[in-house]
Formats: sequence, C-alpha cells, structure tokens
Amino acid sequence: MSRLIDGKAVARVIHEQTALDVASLLDDGIVPALAVVVPTTDPGTAWYVRSIARAADRLGIRCLIEQLDEPTPTTIADQLAALSADQDVHGVICQTPLPPGATLANLGGAIAAAKDVDGASPTSFGLLAAGSAEAFAPATAQAVVEILRHEQIPLVGRRVVVVGRSMVVGKPAAMLLLAENATVTVCHSRSSDLPSICREADVLVAAVGRPGLIGAEHVRPGAVVIDVGTNPTPDGGLVGDVDEAAVAPVASALTPVPGGVGPVTTALLLRHTVVAAARAAGPPA
Repeated sequence: MSRLIDGKAVARVIHEQTALDVASLLDDGIVPALAVVVPTTDPGTAWYVRSIARAADRLGIRCLIEQLDEPTPTTIADQLAALSADQDVHGVICQTPLPPGATLANLGGAIAAAKDVDGASPTSFGLLAAGSAEAFAPATAQAVVEILRHEQIPLVGRRVVVVGRSMVVGKPAAMLLLAENATVTVCHSRSSDLPSICREADVLVAAVGRPGLIGAEHVRPGAVVIDVGTNPTPDGGLVGDVDEAAVAPVASALTPVPGGVGPVTTALLLRHTVVAAARAAGPPA
C-alpha cells in the first residue's frame, strides 16, 4: 500500500521560511502585497481565493481581492495592467474560469513579469524555458518539484512521465523536472497507448483535469504518483486525476486530493509574492 504524501506538511516548511522573510521586510517598512483578480462567481474559485487570503493574513501578507462584475477580456487585462503599475502591489494573479473570448495565455501578457508570481505571462514562460533564475514558475507546476524534493525522491537520471501539456501545469512542470536532470516524457490526449507509456515512469505526474483517468494499469509497481487534478464532485468535494483506491496498492507514494499539491501551490504563490517584494526593494544598503 502506498504512502500518502502530506502536502500540508510540505506547505508548512515553505510557510516557515516565508514568515521569516516577511518579518524582515516588515522591519524595513515593506508590506508584501498580493492582488488576486477574480473575473468569475464560480463557488470553487471563491473558496480557493478565500484560502489564499487566510494564508496570506497569517503570514502578514496583504491580499487584495479584485472581484470583477461582468468582466470582458479588455476589462480583465486593464485591471491586471493597473495592478502591475501599482508600486504597493508586488504580486498579481488572475483566477479562472474566464469569460468567453478570454484566455489566461493572452491575459497573462498584461501582468508585469516582475509581479507575475504565478508564471502566467508569455515572458515568464520564456524565462522559465531559458532557465532564468528570475522567472516565477506557475505555482502548481513548481509544487510538483517541491513535493518531490521535500520527500527526497531522486530525480537525476530518473524517468518522469507528465500526463498533460497545459501552459499552467504540464509544460512548465516538464521544464522544471528537466532542470532537475530527470528524463521527461509528456503525454496528452492524442498519445497512443497511454498506460504503457505511464508504466515506464519512476515518477508519474497526472495533470489533465479528468477524474480517475489514471488507474492501476498506468502505474509501474513502486512508482511515485503526483496527482495535480482538482475536479469538483456533485457533492461539493474534490477528486484528482488518479483513481486513488486503484493506484494505492501499486505506487510507493501518492499525493491525495485534496491535501496534496493544493496546499503547496498556495504556499508557493505567497512565497513568490514575498520574493517579488524583496526584489522590488532592492539589495540591502
């Protein structure tokens, strides 16, 4: 039976360092601030934004929630650009789902790269692909690597399969894993014989958004499985892309949903905001 990886424990370690850095900034009169643009009334999004705000408050980070009524691609982009120009704001993110005609890839360009703490802009993606230390990776993609690092799961030379090729998780996660010297394969909806490809993995990352897509037949015995999926259920709960009951007897370790990748994603968003605030303040005198 696989060991369940406690994402909350990983998040606590990140929060501890973030709290120290926030205290240092506050001593210098700098209050780190994260602005969250919310162009939707989706209940799941509202719950997630509240969780970000609560975590920010505990750490001493100011969280501005910008709820947009009747949003359009233009009004969303204008709000993102205005917040990027605000010197008192250090991080800017945009929540989904978006209204018709709007895509995160297009809207991300309105966020200044220095404040793009969730790696939404094409500039941030390009910097990440180039291996720049200045780039903020999408927090969910980085959460995958942070969990593996915290759990001391070796990546150098290991086979990693990422199922999903989105700009938010799949592609950036693959780039981050390549930077860790893993051998990475990216699968998608048109990959043939997905189970056999997945069974080659020492580490399997599921990031598609299809509940229960990954079953026992996809997992090599002893593999580590990172479930990035957050799929709402009719009763208001969440399930991942992995059939946990089927995979648990096969994998050596598995992230649950909820309680796995999610808490680490939030912790990294706040961590990125504090890093952005420190960069904006410049080096110590």
